[in-house]
Amino acid sequence: MTSAIAPQPNTPTALMLQVSNLNVYYGESHILRDVDLSVPAGQMVCLIGRNGVGKTTLLKTIMGLIKPRTGTISLTGEPITDKSPDRRAKMGIGYVPQGREIIPRLTVKENLLLGLEALPTGRKMNQEIPEEIFDLFPVLKTMLSRMGGDLSGGQQQQLAIARALMGQPRLLVLDEPTEGIQPSIILEIEAAVRRIVQSTGISVLLVEQHLHFVRQADRYYAMQKGGIVASGSTSELSQDVIQRFLAV
Repeated sequence: MTSAIAPQPNTPTALMLQVSNLNVYYGESHILRDVDLSVPAGQMVCLIGRNGVGKTTLLKTIMGLIKPRTGTISLTGEPITDKSPDRRAKMGIGYVPQGREIIPRLTVKENLLLGLEALPTGRKMNQEIPEEIFDLFPVLKTMLSRMGGDLSGGQQQQLAIARALMGQPRLLVLDEPTEGIQPSIILEIEAAVRRIVQSTGISVLLVEQHLHFVRQADRYYAMQKGGIVASGSTSELSQDVIQRFLAV
């Protein structure tokens, strides 16, 4: 059976995602200002910053949901700035937005199978859910027939990440995956995301405010007033940066 979490080529010096000189406006309001950001292949990069600084706007622009006025976005060196959101998904970007967007009147299994829509045409024959998904999120295996709307917030978040993995992404984009979730589930989600990176080589870009989760990333970028104002290795994350950019 083909894995839903296909291992990625081990090219640690390559860039999975590159964002260059990105400027985004809402009407005449300048929201993103000259944003440069990159995600190396096989690494986790965390985007931090207070509410309202443009983090979600940046993720939506990467996904093609918002059109930039200037700048470029590339996936493994291929420009995607003019690609539609569904085309970006088929090229290998999995997206878990804020609010998770689980379909409440579909079962857990049906929600998971929706993730197959991101696969390129011709790769959707297998309608089974690979065991790797349940290795990462064991609770889902016991809930396949339960309605998505009946799950707790933490369970819905695990389902949303698992659904994105069904599309065999090369890059997983997560918007505040621990928001509003109880601490014990936060640790489970954190461990699962770190395991995804380590065992498959899938790259991850996430927006996160939970400090322990931020420290699991390889690199961080800090945003303020729509621009990147600091970046570096999370192993060197200073108390000053934490106090300025994390809501802790």
